[in-house]
Amino acid sequence: MNDAAGVPGYRVWALPGVPEVRPGDDLVKLVAAAATAEGMPQLADGDVLLVTSKIVSKAEGRVVEAADREAAIDAETVRVVARRGTLRIVQNRQGLVMAAAGVDASNTPSGTVLLLPEDPDASARALRAGLRTELGVDVGVVISDTFGRPWRNGLTDVAIGAAGVRVLDDLRGGTDAYGNPLSATVVATADELAAAGDLVKGKAAGLPVAVVRGLPHVVEETGDGTGARAMVRGAEDDMFRLGTSEAVREAVTGRRTVRAFGDAPVDPGAVRRAVAAALTAPAPHHTTPWRFVLLESAPARKRLLDAMRDAWIADLRADGKTEESIAKRVRRGEVLRGAPYLAVPCMVTDGAHDYPDARRSAAEREMFVVAHGAGIQNFLVALAGERLGSAWISSTMFCRDVVREVLGLPENWEPMGAVAVGHPAAAPAPRPQRPADDFVVVR
Repeated sequence: MNDAAGVPGYRVWALPGVPEVRPGDDLVKLVAAAATAEGMPQLADGDVLLVTSKIVSKAEGRVVEAADREAAIDAETVRVVARRGTLRIVQNRQGLVMAAAGVDASNTPSGTVLLLPEDPDASARALRAGLRTELGVDVGVVISDTFGRPWRNGLTDVAIGAAGVRVLDDLRGGTDAYGNPLSATVVATADELAAAGDLVKGKAAGLPVAVVRGLPHVVEETGDGTGARAMVRGAEDDMFRLGTSEAVREAVTGRRTVRAFGDAPVDPGAVRRAVAAALTAPAPHHTTPWRFVLLESAPARKRLLDAMRDAWIADLRADGKTEESIAKRVRRGEVLRGAPYLAVPCMVTDGAHDYPDARRSAAEREMFVVAHGAGIQNFLVALAGERLGSAWISSTMFCRDVVREVLGLPENWEPMGAVAVGHPAAAPAPRPQRPADDFVVVR
């Protein structure tokens, strides 16, 4: 829509006259009656109808008895994204990530809660088709709900269902006013429409429907479009899929030993960030017993692994193993060779206390070993957080002199295994649950 001076613009107004909606009401007829009331602008092709999800839910009978709202939230939750006190941000059964799964205890009778529409896109399609039949107009429909947002205070309405609306305006491949290429610009048009409607509907004004006119280009020329489901970001592209504590927990519980790696290169920066995480582990006497040798070049990895293999074969022959048995063992031990990146954690016991008796000396060394193990675990968990697979292999501990010689390490650096790092060749198989109580003794 352009004004008299030809300046682009649009008009948005609330639609009064929509009564209190009850389960089973015909929402098409209620909206059509309000839209054709005397003195109201008549709906026209290219308009966009903005409908608060609450009245859709009520008409569809999504009002349920629930003395405990938390139980209703549990029933609608697929995945907890973040939790702080009683507040939960979750992914609900509609795929939306929002507070309390969209379960609402306001504007509904006491003792009941209001759930979101079962399929908001389907609800939008039905409302659009009904208005086409009832009034003979072809309008876009957006069903909205109130969301909080990461990084921003305050609430706004966003689209959770849509029909006949181009929900996303993909500008990638075009250029800006200066001729610069646009490579990442995808505009959330349906969300912008929902927010515009909320400015005139208000949260407590009893005006659940608004109309936008003057933006016919956002209305699909044919068909109902993709629906608002297309606006939900997939897990593989979601950099903020979890809250802080949930991300830490997933990295810990999701960490797996990976024995087959793909060819994709490893980001050295990600490994260094994992090393930084390792350095936060506890250690005795305020020491820093961790050192990491990073083998980033293929020749360096081959030199080390060839020398370790030769030492291992010599040990096995000294043990009296047959050549066939030796060959099988060596094949099973080739996990490190298949990784595109290796790290060799080494322990340094500088700062250890000297004791005159063997018992306390042994305990002193054990403290450093435990601290070093904590550092390696931090390293592995941080790699998992970087979406890198890893496998800790103890083999360098059996030929420390060989490792030190090949890598040119000081005599007081004790190799404590090696960590294969890379992108997993395949998704890991499900891990059987280990009940914590099976490993706990309470006194």
